[in-house]
Amino acid sequence: MNVLVLNGAPAGKNSITLQTVGFIEKHFPMDTFEVLHVGQRIHALEKDFDSCVPLLEKADLILFCYPVYTFLVPSQLHRFIEMMKEHGGLEGKYATQLSTSLHFYDITAHRFIQDICADMGLRYIRGLSADMEDLLKERGQKEALDFYRFVRWSMQTGCAGIPEEEERAPFTGVTAKDAEEEAEKKEGTVAIVADLSDDADGRLSAMIHRFTQKTDRQVRVADIGQFPFAGGCLGCFRCAADGTCVYKDGFDRYLREQIQSADAIVYAYSIKDHSMGYRFKLFDDRQFCNGHRTVTMGKPVGYLVDGALSREENLRTLMEARAQVGGNFLAGTACDEKDPDGEIDRLAQTLGYALDEDYQPPKNFYGVGGMKVFRDLIWQMQGLMREDHRFYKKHGFYDFPQKRRGRMMAMYLVGGMMRSKKLRGKIGGKMTEGMLLPYRKAMEKAEKRGEK
Repeated sequence: MNVLVLNGAPAGKNSITLQTVGFIEKHFPMDTFEVLHVGQRIHALEKDFDSCVPLLEKADLILFCYPVYTFLVPSQLHRFIEMMKEHGGLEGKYATQLSTSLHFYDITAHRFIQDICADMGLRYIRGLSADMEDLLKERGQKEALDFYRFVRWSMQTGCAGIPEEEERAPFTGVTAKDAEEEAEKKEGTVAIVADLSDDADGRLSAMIHRFTQKTDRQVRVADIGQFPFAGGCLGCFRCAADGTCVYKDGFDRYLREQIQSADAIVYAYSIKDHSMGYRFKLFDDRQFCNGHRTVTMGKPVGYLVDGALSREENLRTLMEARAQVGGNFLAGTACDEKDPDGEIDRLAQTLGYALDEDYQPPKNFYGVGGMKVFRDLIWQMQGLMREDHRFYKKHGFYDFPQKRRGRMMAMYLVGGMMRSKKLRGKIGGKMTEGMLLPYRKAMEKAEKRGEK
């Protein structure tokens, strides 16, 4: 496979983001990686864009690689994308992205690239949003390699985004031929949490039926529209204090045994009043403690949606943030407004891949920022929220920056050096080179592993 890396970092080869690409390359020698330093060479490329055309045409995968600059990609990469759109001719190619940042609005940068790919007719595969130092840790290295394996799997199976302008087939539901193709079920369970109380036309039930048939896991449906809730959340904090609810309607047990015990969760609902509806809000409020005590983290989730989801930006944001804060990989959202059969099938396949490979990409701004808010809240209220406090201690969520005193002292030293005109003149452009030293060690280790 030919991978064209569009390096949007002004630092060129000294880009920290690019180190992750180099790390991936060492583990996948069967693929060819070609790097185009568009961030560093943008002025030259403006004068001679034609030199890039053969590289773009040859690429099987276009990888946008960049550090997040103030909510979006660097302006140099932005300009190169404008030239790509003006040239055109990339329809049908696969594309993904890899960014590094401190997770401050990486979501807007990634959505920008996703929308740009749709404009150009590229088949988009969800990208990797990494912290700047992730590559220096074993977990970050695993996440980078898992990401690239997911990209290759998406290309091999066709489970990648469809350009927005493409014609959509009508919803056909379940056919006799589909029934014959039902996959043999593997170990593991998917819980479908559904509100079927407003499913008069049966469209949501048909979507659930198709997903059940297409997934290779056992499925159980929890219809919250039928659960006898005694009432809505009272905000009494009892669940945070001792882990139990003041209501005696059996919801705690129902939640643990029917939903949280599953290996993956799919939420199914019909859009009503720009939301998932009253019953889903009641369900969410009653599992209040799970909003910050992420007991299902690591389990993939998905959505089956009946309605015009493309018009509901706030609802789409809520769904992604819900997964991110919960530590869940959002395997996909299947909606019945465009290509429901295809979207349901891709969701089933992607959810199966996540379970088979234990695919857990790093969190983005929604997940990182949300958990930091809860981290500080639970720390301050640990006397009351005792169950939450125990959970946060057990899982190492108390990662306060005050504990990294070594890093803080190093930054004081670097800051002092940068304030000196004499030293600043000697350092010059070597600052970025110095920042790469820890990453080179990671590369050397990867190379040694490859030689073995």
